[in-house]
Amino acid sequence: MMEKKRILITGASGFIGSTAVDKALASGYEVWAGIRGSSSRQYLRDERIRFIDLWYNDKESLKEQLRTHTELNGRFHYIVHIAGLTRALRRSDFDQVNYGYTRNLVEALTEIGALPDIFILMSSLGAMGAGDECDYTPICADQQPHPNTAYGRSKLKAENYLKSIAGFPYLILRPTGVYGPRDRDYLILMKAVKNGLDVGAGFKKQVLSFIHSEDLVDVIFMLIEKGITGRDYFVADGDLYTDREFNAIVQQVLGKKHVIRLKIPLFLVRPAAFISEKAAALFGKAATFNSDKYHIMKQRNWSCDTTALTRDIGFRPRWRLKEGVKQTVEWYKKEGWL
Repeated sequence: MMEKKRILITGASGFIGSTAVDKALASGYEVWAGIRGSSSRQYLRDERIRFIDLWYNDKESLKEQLRTHTELNGRFHYIVHIAGLTRALRRSDFDQVNYGYTRNLVEALTEIGALPDIFILMSSLGAMGAGDECDYTPICADQQPHPNTAYGRSKLKAENYLKSIAGFPYLILRPTGVYGPRDRDYLILMKAVKNGLDVGAGFKKQVLSFIHSEDLVDVIFMLIEKGITGRDYFVADGDLYTDREFNAIVQQVLGKKHVIRLKIPLFLVRPAAFISEKAAALFGKAATFNSDKYHIMKQRNWSCDTTALTRDIGFRPRWRLKEGVKQTVEWYKKEGWL
């Protein structure tokens, strides 16, 4: 009987990670979910899932943990490294987790001789920084990255580290805005629209791109099945929308006939983000609306070139934005979130 391929999915308790676990189970992998002991297992209830709490912050301990695990269970054939911080109390935390923990994991695997066949890093379009805001040409792979957020800089640092290792079987994915069931970030916007508010930042045209979480996960497994390594890809569904068009889709799906449209000048958004960040810090919390978020809202061009993905795996999204938003809203309502 052929051995099942073992896959480790870190950050498995999260929105994207748990969706990847579902796909891996459906595809017949032996699935290991990397989660903290304190993390929710709300979306990880399938009895076939095996769990591991990795000690990222101490490389020597991590080495021993992985060595023991490998002796007992065999090495991971594939690792999908999704674990990371998207907001943090201190900017240095981004570097420590998104770069430092990634480095510790890779070095531990290397030093015990248990490298996977493919190591996929879930990075972000934010690692590239602002695109062309005059002609709105898509961000492309040969563009010089200049991330404008602490999060983006930490992701780029992790990318560059993987690329610096000769012969390392990396794949880097840079998704644009990811939405879908279990996501809480776009839920905030949808709640605002439900409450009659269509809020935007800045007056200059903003071009947005999106990818449904299930499509993003499909890309992961299509790349694994193709055995592709040593590449980086932007991941988006290929369509572009202005912020107004996106909000109009949400409004239509929610059946909201009338909303109040507010455009807030960027010069007001910036201090508001700063105050929100400092106020949250007083309570020892990481603010959702923070300085990084300001730079994200300020950026006018979120289009990216996905031709490499189409060329290499023939990717075609299953979800277009309107249908995907409808499915997501239905899930929110079913769960009592909206």
